[in-house]
Amino acid sequence: MLQPNVETFLACDASYEDAKLVLFGAPFDSTTSYRPGTRFGPAAIRHESYGVETYSPYQDLDLEDYDIFDSGDLELCFGSSERALADIEERADVILNDGKFPLMIGGEHLVTLGAVRAALKKYPDLHVIHFDAHADLREEYLGVPLSHACVLRRCHDLIGDGRIHQFCIRSGERAEFRFASEHTDMHKFSFDGLAETVEALKKNNTPIYFTIDLDCLDPGYFPGTGTPEAGGVSFPELLHAILTVTQGNVIAADLNELAPNLDQSGASTALACKITREFMLALISKK
Repeated sequence: MLQPNVETFLACDASYEDAKLVLFGAPFDSTTSYRPGTRFGPAAIRHESYGVETYSPYQDLDLEDYDIFDSGDLELCFGSSERALADIEERADVILNDGKFPLMIGGEHLVTLGAVRAALKKYPDLHVIHFDAHADLREEYLGVPLSHACVLRRCHDLIGDGRIHQFCIRSGERAEFRFASEHTDMHKFSFDGLAETVEALKKNNTPIYFTIDLDCLDPGYFPGTGTPEAGGVSFPELLHAILTVTQGNVIAADLNELAPNLDQSGASTALACKITREFMLALISKK
């Protein structure tokens, strides 16, 4: 059984036994290819969450009305990506097998692979919905196949063609976009086609793993990330997209790539806190 964390995200202080949603941090950024610092993201989001309200006027929902358990940050091995992924997979396994919803906060985007491995064991017909500025479909990056630049390619290795749905993608090698045209469902630059994708998955109650790289946001709104990419979406657009996806059968999710040290104003961390609140409320209100 997981034990309470000393400092929790705002209002996420239910017991593990009572909780329907379990939050955990994966502070890992050992494969970051540009600006490091996402290992500090989970703790920053947790600490700064007390600057937002528990109530969401967007959804007319309040965190205080739900049972959410914050299990804290994993202590991950920075010298081994595979060991870190195994620890993430193990934590997600425990939460899923106890009939609860795992919401992971990264960390760099590679952490998603560990949670997807766990989800796939329980849900073999899993699909992935992916919000990001980057395709993350490289076969390897600087000779390394376990990189944040390769995470969706590694997920494809597990689940195959037509089961990864990508939105807001606006950066990557030419080879990644050619791979996507044959193997994934990529929607470049925006959330166009998202509602139709979710509706199609709802028809068969298809299980969805939902991963959000916060650099899908425009760096004008969210500069505190390792690889900022101009041309992104706004907070209202992202919130509407989150509310769209959570109408489907989302069984696990993550939010990643805040590097709080790269935005000394604190605005990026404040925005990440608000998105985390809205994300949790959208998820748990459907459970």
